[in-house]
Amino acid sequence: MLELRRSLGVSDEVLPLYLEEITSTLAATAFKLSLPFVGADELAASDFQSIEAGMTEGHPCFLANSGRLGFDAVDQLRYAPEAGAPVRLLWVAVHPDDAVRARGRSVDPDPGLPGAPPLPPELAGFVPIPVHPWQWRHRLSVSYADEIARGRIVLLGEGRDSHLAQQSIRTFFNAAAPERPYVKTALSVLNMGFTRGLSADYMEHTPAVNDWLADLVAADATLTGCGFSILREHTAVGYRHPRYPKGTAQQKQLAALWRESPVPFLREGERTATMAALLHTDRDGASLAAALIASSGLAPEEWLRRYLTAYLTPVVHGLCAYGLTFMPHGENVILVLTSEGTPVRVFFKDIAEEIAVLDPDTPLPPEVARIRARVPKEQWALSLHTDVFDCFLRFLSAELHTGGTLHQDAFWAVVARVLRDYGTAHPELAERFSELDLFTERFALSCLNRLQLRNNRQMVDLTDPAGALQFAGTLPNPITGH
Repeated sequence: MLELRRSLGVSDEVLPLYLEEITSTLAATAFKLSLPFVGADELAASDFQSIEAGMTEGHPCFLANSGRLGFDAVDQLRYAPEAGAPVRLLWVAVHPDDAVRARGRSVDPDPGLPGAPPLPPELAGFVPIPVHPWQWRHRLSVSYADEIARGRIVLLGEGRDSHLAQQSIRTFFNAAAPERPYVKTALSVLNMGFTRGLSADYMEHTPAVNDWLADLVAADATLTGCGFSILREHTAVGYRHPRYPKGTAQQKQLAALWRESPVPFLREGERTATMAALLHTDRDGASLAAALIASSGLAPEEWLRRYLTAYLTPVVHGLCAYGLTFMPHGENVILVLTSEGTPVRVFFKDIAEEIAVLDPDTPLPPEVARIRARVPKEQWALSLHTDVFDCFLRFLSAELHTGGTLHQDAFWAVVARVLRDYGTAHPELAERFSELDLFTERFALSCLNRLQLRNNRQMVDLTDPAGALQFAGTLPNPITGH
């Protein structure tokens, strides 16, 4: 990095922090490799949370992908997903005058929140909010000390349920009651291009965005036909500090949301795994994806076809039918597998912060309008070419190819077949499918690491995602000719 910093355009401001993120990522990798060895075969047959904690790589496009700046060595052992340590979240009660509280449809109207300790009588009307223990110690007890002193924020203590940190760091799976919702909290550590806060302003319409998408999915025969569904973020809370300016980092320090768990939606004989785990290889180089293919008893091409039908079809259909894009990287997708390891369907998650509607003709209710994005039509296909091909499938293809499971040409031929089958099955969308030009010989190389190298505190403006993109030449399209 030091030798190449000038040609990479790394500023004096970004360089020291980026070097720290690289070092922290290497330290996290070293910790993962120091854990007791679990082979790919064993991990592939493990339960949902064992896979979440046991994988060593899930976001390989980013070089500095485990910075977590703000965590010390003890925090890593307490709160990093690879530590697999149970966590009890803290709870605070906040004054209702500056609280934000939003619920989606079909959510229990009871004034309590999942996992909240009971409010003492003197705090009747206050709103409970779960808080990451690190956030309380390092941020709220200092930057919100005035509100605590005034009695407008009151610490209630630990919640009753034990949780496990997920790959996204600030999202927690309820280990005590797996059917209960995930909890996502504000966590002001710097990780992979963003300080991972949550805004009370953003929380206000989060359930509405999720309800809108859930309705769209439920009414669409293609999406329901491939078993696609989303995990709704159905309840959100936050606190607007009355004195910090709007939009500042300090206004993103006290908020949380609840997301559906996949567990209640599983059928007999089904299990789940984060899609990021498909990129995991153990210390001996054995691939978890290859282990799933072997245990399924299917030919590799057929396993891949079923996986892509479940995963890729919703992505291309959303784009063709609605101009709707997801952020379908591995950590945002949960695979539903048979007990033998065959993919049958997927859940998409992290909806409100990640989806965008590019088509100006797709109607949106006012409370959902924030997800509309202005992106040039020639960049629409990047939601497949970059987000799916370049940022995920190329790594999976390389794993299966080098391990002797499936030749890379055969891999991309299956990808092409799934897309062509989709186009054939939807003649009513032929014009849009043709406009996307998914089989073009080359596509623009969108450079994700350059975003982080340019600004590793906020690499993308979520209100203008296209405006932040950086391009450098083109890549050959691996499905051309198939």
